[in-house]
Amino acid sequence: MAAQLKILAEGRWPDPDDPDGLQLPPLPGFTASSFNPLVAETAERCLRAHHGDRVEPSRTALLLASHGGDRATALAIDTAAAADRQMPPLLFFQSNPNAVLGHVAARHRLTGPVVAISPTGTGTPGEVPSDALELAELLLLDGDADQVLVIAAEPAEHSEHPEHPHRTDRAVAVLVTTA
Repeated sequence: MAAQLKILAEGRWPDPDDPDGLQLPPLPGFTASSFNPLVAETAERCLRAHHGDRVEPSRTALLLASHGGDRATALAIDTAAAADRQMPPLLFFQSNPNAVLGHVAARHRLTGPVVAISPTGTGTPGEVPSDALELAELLLLDGDADQVLVIAAEPAEHSEHPEHPHRTDRAVAVLVTTA
């Protein structure tokens, strides 16, 4: 089904042309995890690749696909709850994967549907799962959006190996429309 899509732009984290640039910019309102900044930065790169510095308001849907999701925030909530500590309100806010999508939509005035999925299969970090492309096509065929920004994001795996001490967050975003 995904063969009916046309890719308008792509953005990646980390940038393949800058392997040393592994520090994500901070995202105000999101703490305890690199997941939400990863999603926002990758979306930003893709939108900038297509629109330049000024994105016009559009009927663009947002679709986030992640096998692992935001494990760091979930762990921070579990740890605080187990210790019977008061939970910072921002942790509840950012524990919803749609929160970062709402941030991206508001920042760029995107008015399409917002969807977060956990795709089937194992997938490869840094690649868009076929389930996500199929859902993007359905959103377009239903007339709910003119474009879909599909973001596939997987949080960092911290290696115990001394030769790989850096972060390995991986994400890709593609802006698609019907062919």
